[in-house]
Amino acid sequence: MSYQLRREEVLDGDSLKAMLEESPARAAQAILMAAREGVLDAQALLGQILLDGNGIAQDQTLALRWFVIAAHGGHLMARNMLGRCHEHGWGCVADASVAARHYRIAAQRGLDWAMYNYANLLATGRGVVEDQAQAFNLYRHAAELGHAKSMNLLGRYLEEGRVCPAAQAAARDWYRRSAVGGDFRGQFSYAAVLAEEGNAEEALAWLHKALAGGNLNFLRVASKSLSNAENPQFRALAPEYAQRVIELERQLTPL
Repeated sequence: MSYQLRREEVLDGDSLKAMLEESPARAAQAILMAAREGVLDAQALLGQILLDGNGIAQDQTLALRWFVIAAHGGHLMARNMLGRCHEHGWGCVADASVAARHYRIAAQRGLDWAMYNYANLLATGRGVVEDQAQAFNLYRHAAELGHAKSMNLLGRYLEEGRVCPAAQAAARDWYRRSAVGGDFRGQFSYAAVLAEEGNAEEALAWLHKALAGGNLNFLRVASKSLSNAENPQFRALAPEYAQRVIELERQLTPL
């Protein structure tokens, strides 16, 4: 099968990603052609596949250039990815203040991922003056738009009563919604709430889901937390989390 994309076609991220799943190398070439013709979604996705090395040789510097092109064309996710590149030093020198500027632009234009990323910088004072109240408001706005990771962090603010009145019932609901939305940290948070309520069986189910989807940093912290759990069923999961950490670390280690 060959793919041909043109400027006049209506393309969305899902359709382009589906192409990559079916035939990464051929789809990458088609996306490259469409990007050169000025298709914004293709330009943004080209930046992403160059960043990931999906169907095309990884090139972070070139990825950054395509994100710049798409962002200047008004593509909000590309603007957000510019922030990610500058935050983490992908294809450029890491600079959290530059990342914050890109996140802020996309957040002000309504992109939930940019709200989340900008809030993370505000909450930690990286590249900007720490502002917990603004971070809380951004997490809340993104959560209300359906952003699962923001739901979990909004739940944490409400649970701890940071820059807002403590609201345990509301925190529980946001953790639940985050878990259902697929965020592994939200799944772990909701499991903790369920465990406190005495619902160990459902908590274990969510802990297994968090294990399946969690990234390396999360799994490292979660493994230590579970090893200190009072419930023996939860402690028994700690070695599984630790084993998954080992597996992910091996994937990152060059042969």
